[in-house]
Amino acid sequence: MNAPRLMSMLAAAALLAGLSACSESPQVTTYEQGKYQGKADSQPWDSPVFKGDKAAWEHAMKQRARGQHEYNRIP
Repeated sequence: MNAPRLMSMLAAAALLAGLSACSESPQVTTYEQGKYQGKADSQPWDSPVFKGDKAAWEHAMKQRARGQHEYNRIP
């Protein structure tokens, strides 16, 4: 083997060894019994404001979206 080829192979091996250390470790949470498990899920319209009325909640969301639309806000 000639020297340039040997140097390029060594550089490639060093690069692979360096990149192998960059792997991401798993970020999985393990929950223990008796600890906080998060907020219980509920429907957005199951609140004191809408009292379980899905149609009123949808109407309020549509009105909110209309209020945030730039073409509707310009007089």
